[in-house]
Parts: sequence; structure tokens; C-alpha cells
Amino acid sequence: MALLEQWRKKAYDQQEDKNKLQKFWAAYFNVEKEIYRQLLKNPDEVVTGTVKELADQYGVDIMTMTGFLDGINDSLIEPNPIEEMEEDTPVNLGFDKERLYKNMVAADANWLYKLEEWNDIFDEATRKDLYMEQKRSTTVVKETKVYPNDPCPCGSGKKYKKCCGRNR
Repeated sequence: MALLEQWRKKAYDQQEDKNKLQKFWAAYFNVEKEIYRQLLKNPDEVVTGTVKELADQYGVDIMTMTGFLDGINDSLIEPNPIEEMEEDTPVNLGFDKERLYKNMVAADANWLYKLEEWNDIFDEATRKDLYMEQKRSTTVVKETKVYPNDPCPCGSGKKYKKCCGRNR
């Protein structure tokens, strides 16, 4: 069984006790935060190695590193082959800084996008702009409804029901 499949089975087990799962995720988020702290200290350095080597480098077990790789994959410049990843699979952690920040915002991971290490990468205005850009990208804007007696949006000056609304 591939590592990612094992990770997802463990992390998203619907049969598991909810308290156990909460503790599992709380512990994972703390470890994840520490790995990101280290990565953000040298954001332009591309960390590479096998899954096992990176797990050893960051002092975590293989499953935790698998979860981390799953989480960061969408932010990488060159995604890793996470679906078929095994312990000896070479991987990289070369991330796109803006994409990583936005993905953290999208995941509502304020413990990550508020890390002080971001201060050395982006100034406050840039962080705010990236935050707002991400939030706007997920905001659904509803078009205004045109009623039969409203002026037609095509600009003809006729009522909608006598113009474009007639064809519907």
C-alpha cells in the first residue's frame, strides 16, 4: 500500500474515536508548524531527499512526513509523485512562496500563515494583499436578477420582457 493511502486511512478514519482523531490532528499541526518554520527560514533553498531522509531530517515519522508532503504538494513549483510515493521516493520541497501563503489562507491555517517567519519574506502590505486576493478568489458574486419590467441590460431602452426576455 502506497504511503499516501496509509496516511489518509489513518488521518481520515471515520471509525476512529473523535477525541483520538482530534489529538492526532493537534499533534500533527504542531509538527507541521515546526517544519514550516524551518522551511521559511531559507525560502529559496530547495530541500530534497527521499521521504525517509526528509522524515529523519525534520525528526518525524514516515507517516507524518507523508501527511506534510500531501499538504504542501499544491504549493510546490514541481509537485511530488505523492500518489505512488514510498519511503525511498525522491521528493523536493521547492515551494512557490505566494502560492504557499495563499494555500495556507485557503485552508484557514492561521497558525501557518501568521508565522513570524513570513515577516522576512513578505512585508505586511504584501501579506495583506495576498490574503485578500485569496479570499476574493473564493467569494461567489451573484449576478443581479433582471425582472420583466426592468430596463433591458442590452441597453436598447426597452423593458426586458419586450426585448431580450422575449427569447427565453
